[in-house]
Amino acid sequence: MKRKGTGPDGLVIVDKPEGITSHGVVARMRRLAGTRKVGHAGTLDPMATGVLVIGVERATRLLGHLMLTAKTYEATIRLGQTTITDDREGEVSASVSANAVARAAIDEQIAVLTGEIMQVPSKVSAIKIDGKRSYHRVREGEDFELPARPTTVHSFTVHELREAVAEDGTPVLDLDVTVECSSGTYIRALARDLGSALGVGGHLTALRRTRVGPYGVESAHTLEQLEEQLTVLPIGEAAAAAFPRWDVGEEEARLVSTGVRLPAPGLGVDGPIAVFGPGDQFLALVEEQRGQAKPVAVFVG
Repeated sequence: MKRKGTGPDGLVIVDKPEGITSHGVVARMRRLAGTRKVGHAGTLDPMATGVLVIGVERATRLLGHLMLTAKTYEATIRLGQTTITDDREGEVSASVSANAVARAAIDEQIAVLTGEIMQVPSKVSAIKIDGKRSYHRVREGEDFELPARPTTVHSFTVHELREAVAEDGTPVLDLDVTVECSSGTYIRALARDLGSALGVGGHLTALRRTRVGPYGVESAHTLEQLEEQLTVLPIGEAAAAAFPRWDVGEEEARLVSTGVRLPAPGLGVDGPIAVFGPGDQFLALVEEQRGQAKPVAVFVG
């Protein structure tokens, strides 16, 4: 039974507009849902638009697991200019004509940036260094380096290449691309590294996230639409869409609801499995370990 005054349990798939932070969206959702127990799965910068998965009440406990799923982005990369933030919101720090950059060279370097790679995150990221956000250190003028991190770029595709002239008169190339990647991949860093490898510099001028795991922009709602009607994907439906499903009987449901390990279902998958009991009740997330189903999050009781 829900406690009086709490919001609905579930996910809200938001089509975030440009110019607002992810925390700003969370604040709006707290007001609309009537609860402070709201979080998001994966930050989007103010410049970026697209899919932001919001968890309400018990569904906030799904978010950490959803953050591990693949994401898809549509972006525009400008070759010929470097900025201090690796995107168009930062000051231009270097300009080099991109007139001589060949498509073959672009494709070659994109291939290098595809697959399992080591990536140095942008310094204006939210990564913590000794408990302090990287972007705070940048704003305070600190000189520091971030270590490279492993990440996976599943695909990196160029759809269109356009010649343009930047505001300072530099001939540049704008690339419209789609990137499918693992969580923790920085698209700004891909733009920076592509430009650097080509010898002309690069930065991101547009970014739209079109998918987080199973949740696509086609099922997302704008803030204006949510103001008119708060659309919440029930927690059970959200779990069934995001994770492999395991249906159990009444006795198994009772045990898993108290955190007891069960014999593994043998699905042979890495990561969480959503457990459902009689009446299609979502019970828990478990992981298969050494022949047992270990509960990682219980949602009843």
